[in-house]
Amino acid sequence: MSDSPLRPPPALAGVLDYLREIGYEEMYRPAEGDAAPAPAGEPAAPRGESAARRGERLGEVEARAAGCTACKLHEKRNKVVFGVGNPDADLMFIGEGPGAEEDRQGVPFVGRAGELLTKIIAAIDLDRSEVYIANIVKCRPPGNRDPQPDEVAACRDYLESQIDLIRPKVIVALGRVAAQTLLGESSPLGRMRGHWYQVRGVETRVTYHPAALLRNVGFKRPTWEDMQVVRDRLRELVE
Repeated sequence: MSDSPLRPPPALAGVLDYLREIGYEEMYRPAEGDAAPAPAGEPAAPRGESAARRGERLGEVEARAAGCTACKLHEKRNKVVFGVGNPDADLMFIGEGPGAEEDRQGVPFVGRAGELLTKIIAAIDLDRSEVYIANIVKCRPPGNRDPQPDEVAACRDYLESQIDLIRPKVIVALGRVAAQTLLGESSPLGRMRGHWYQVRGVETRVTYHPAALLRNVGFKRPTWEDMQVVRDRLRELVE
């Protein structure tokens, strides 16, 4: 019998490495009952179309967005940042808007915050290619300021089409702007955390934006709590 220390399986090892990197030395369960969804809103509609057809329709919406001039954000953009990922995804992340790197590449969450989001996704046993990632607005606000109401309104149809065509089982709203926009709330993000909501018939959870974790290490633990709840609820819904 070997005296060598036990090693975790590769998948678990990757999660533990990620947790150490962002400052965790232990794992723990969220508060009792936190994973139960609130019975608000209508249940999500079934996916009546094939994934291929929904992907085609999503491409049609993206083509419209590529030529959009409905608000002033189009004046200084390099590229429209529509969304990326699996059109048949069970999990959808929605952030605020593109940053400088996203504006250059035309892909959401590709900077430092994007790298962290990719690690967060891996920590809940998924690959970035399995989820869908989008933003409230599809063009970069100057200086990374908050999107203005008219800009949010101009992009709303694109975002709602994404949600309706993908029909994810769970949405994660990343950050205050995404959460307030999706939920029609004006509450601080901390007050919106810890609850299940319904957005267009899809169960929705609120957590901090990955960029906030890079600025404030104190947000890392509550974000991991949120993502554990999302992971567990997603498993319940997929089974």
